[in-house]
Amino acid sequence: MIVHAAAEGVFVAPAVEWAALAPLIIVVSAGVLGVLVESFVPARLRRTVQVVLTTVSLAAALGVIVWQGIAWTGTDAPGGKTVLGGALVLDGTAMLLQGTIALLALLALLVVSDRTAAMQSPFAPSAAAIPGSDYEDLARRKGLEQTEAYPLLMFAVAGMLIFPAAGDLVTMFIALEVLSLPLYVLSGMARRRRLLSQEASFKYFVLGAFSSALFLFGAALLYGYSGSVTLQGIGAASTSVAQGDAPDGWELLWLLGTLFVIAGLLFKVGAVPFQAWTPDVYQGAPTPITGFMAACTKVAAFGALLRFIYAGGFVGSLEMLDSVKAALWVVAIATMVVGTIVGATQTDMKRMLGYSSIAHAGFVLVALLAFNGEGIKAVVFYLLVYGLATVGAFAVVTLVREVGPGGEILGEATHLGQWAGLGRRRPWLAGSFALFLLSFAGIPLTGGFIAKFGAFAAAVEGNQVLGDSTVLAVVGVLASAVAVFFYIRVIVIMFFTSPEGMAPVEPAETEAGENEVGATHTARSSVLVATGAPAVTVVRSEGMTAFTIAVTAAAVLVLGVFPSPVLAVIARVSGIR
Repeated sequence: MIVHAAAEGVFVAPAVEWAALAPLIIVVSAGVLGVLVESFVPARLRRTVQVVLTTVSLAAALGVIVWQGIAWTGTDAPGGKTVLGGALVLDGTAMLLQGTIALLALLALLVVSDRTAAMQSPFAPSAAAIPGSDYEDLARRKGLEQTEAYPLLMFAVAGMLIFPAAGDLVTMFIALEVLSLPLYVLSGMARRRRLLSQEASFKYFVLGAFSSALFLFGAALLYGYSGSVTLQGIGAASTSVAQGDAPDGWELLWLLGTLFVIAGLLFKVGAVPFQAWTPDVYQGAPTPITGFMAACTKVAAFGALLRFIYAGGFVGSLEMLDSVKAALWVVAIATMVVGTIVGATQTDMKRMLGYSSIAHAGFVLVALLAFNGEGIKAVVFYLLVYGLATVGAFAVVTLVREVGPGGEILGEATHLGQWAGLGRRRPWLAGSFALFLLSFAGIPLTGGFIAKFGAFAAAVEGNQVLGDSTVLAVVGVLASAVAVFFYIRVIVIMFFTSPEGMAPVEPAETEAGENEVGATHTARSSVLVATGAPAVTVVRSEGMTAFTIAVTAAAVLVLGVFPSPVLAVIARVSGIR
């Protein structure tokens, strides 16, 4: 903010701690330089320069965030810094989430930048071309590459870094738009299934515009209620209202504004009833972008939700808090139930993972609604584990491809039946994917088990002032048990189903003790058999995807066996005793 010394008539320049903004400056600068690279670097060198620039920038940003977390925070005081007049609050929780975003983005970038043995990138050679047109065919034959994706990705990461650290609603809205607009474009740039990709991009954009409108409307109501857009000012106004220092009925303005802002944030995490975009966008977007978006966006959005609820939203009378709490309980339960039940009916791998992400949003909401320090710790750990497993799972999906009649490599083989026998042909790849699925299911010895246990335990120990959250934990456990079905189903298909998807069935006996007509037949299912689908192969790439799969699989396993050091770091940095 600019300060004027009116009495002396002297302009006083604002003090900005540039060192505190170093990670954000690095990422934004990389995005701007990436735009300049598109203009001035020769086409043959463009991809190499973009990949090196984005990789080094994300690694540097992650390193600076880790250094800041060590230097600024501790057990005695969460520490951190408030910069730009309170627009950004870089406390321990914000830096933990920023570090998680930078780490996941770096791993996802390796998958985004990887190419198959045929030197094909995941992006269309010309995203603006009409699908199936002569121009698109010409661009493909000339080997054009859409390297604009890299600066777009960096701008999206910049918005994600701002989102969980925003100290006011204006900054939060800017971060929301900065991270969303590049994702709208990236979702429509798939090399294969171009029409499906563009449809996904359009749906994401339209529904995202509605969520932004809801957020803005809620921010306007809260400004009218409190006279401030800062979370601290809104909290102070809520305290005054709770003490009776406001006209009767003033709480309604707070309630509507809070619900609208939360609705805008719930859209980004894919919670019910704002989840309609999730399966379509997950299915249509380029698979590496889906992995990046599924992991990093969820971390950033839940970070913003944590910031809003804990820093500015939940300060006021018990009646005010109960109203919002009841709405969030309904959202959390519906999210877990819808994500689990509908996910069990899916036959497309990417749509199944999309509904899985919806269910996991509900599980994270369970921890968030505990309203205690253990809940914050559980949210951060859950987002880390889920993000690692998600990036790894979508990295595996990028390698399992369809093969055309002439032997050409096509798009990803996403029908579940096409994965039959993968465990016999590529055991390490199928084993890694099975590990990620087991983590999603919350099976012991995986990071997902520790994450879910922490979330449900925090809910059971929830703040009794705001009501016992045990019901949420019970619903979460039941939903997790149901979700195990469709995760295990994929493992069975990979390891225990023949590659043709046809399993011989023993002759069945009638009640009269005689065999039915057609004693030997085959079991066919829309889930297990991809009738008429192209052949499937595991493509060879430049190796970066394989590296990401290995790192994420090892991390998920280590976090399931030895979670204590990471949980201790989260507790120390966030100041939770």
